[in-house]
Amino acid sequence: MRSLKYTIYATFGLAIIVVVLGSYTRLTEAGLGCPDWPGCYGFLTVPDTLDEQKIAYASFPDSILEREKAWNEMVHRYVAGTLGILVLLINLWCWRYSSAPKLLPFCLLCVVSGQALLGMLTVTLQLMPLVVMGHLLGGFTTLSLLFLLVLRFHRLPNPSCVLSSSFSSSLFLLSVITFGVVFFQIALGGWVASNYAAVVCTQLPICEANWQQDFQWSAFELIQPTHDSYQFGVLNYEQRVSIHVVHRIGAIVTAFFVGLLAWRLWQYRRRESIWLIVMLLLQVGLGVSNVLLHIPVGIAVGHNLGGAFLLLSVLRINVLLSCWRARVDYRYQDMSWPRRHSL
Repeated sequence: MRSLKYTIYATFGLAIIVVVLGSYTRLTEAGLGCPDWPGCYGFLTVPDTLDEQKIAYASFPDSILEREKAWNEMVHRYVAGTLGILVLLINLWCWRYSSAPKLLPFCLLCVVSGQALLGMLTVTLQLMPLVVMGHLLGGFTTLSLLFLLVLRFHRLPNPSCVLSSSFSSSLFLLSVITFGVVFFQIALGGWVASNYAAVVCTQLPICEANWQQDFQWSAFELIQPTHDSYQFGVLNYEQRVSIHVVHRIGAIVTAFFVGLLAWRLWQYRRRESIWLIVMLLLQVGLGVSNVLLHIPVGIAVGHNLGGAFLLLSVLRINVLLSCWRARVDYRYQDMSWPRRHSL
């Protein structure tokens, strides 16, 4: 079991790297650095020699080989493929041990398999926004499931004081709602990125454009008209402004719910409360920096990673509260507290 535990830890760390590389690939416009999948111009690596490049140009005459972008894409694929192999290994290991979880690793394997399909469709459908956003959400879902597996092998902390049953239920409901709000905000961020709407508003707090008058709900139609390529976006200026504005309003709503959850947690688990506040302030700071500095790659990648850590922080609060609620139920039934929450 110890080997399984360390494999899960390593896989979780690799998943974080995959999220970073995916964000970097998208921000450097390397999503179509290789016009085919899973290889690159028909090769397992980026064509290097003159002969390989001649074959690449002959096979894909409509594509321009940019080696830096192609390597960005291929490194992401290599690391993501390694992650898939480790997830398969975790599943085989879990089925070997009777005490190991079965459902959670299987769900993880299904999500990773779906991610491979979405990765292929990202290329073959030329960065269709719905596919790109789905690929982003799939990555965050993979990270969340792996984090649940990590928590499965950790002893969760006891509450600093006994929660009442009613207070525990209301706090848990708030944490669930907050998790949903954060996840939806990440989806909005993915829609902003996939439609190239990040740079249309350069002023704070909402947007310098007359967005109230020009707002268009058509910007949120998931199925867009067919185009040869969706790179650099196909929506008009007003539609992109509408997407950006909704993302900013969503950030305000997210900050409210995360702040409310941190405030409610303060008297019971100050460490988790402080961590939530830190993650929230970091995300707000990175978001503002993106606007003021016009989306520098490093800060934009950090904003994407910060969203992942904020989501995982709220997810951990949900797991903790579900454990504590179970312990309250055990106490009312005059039973011993369970030593570990089963995931």
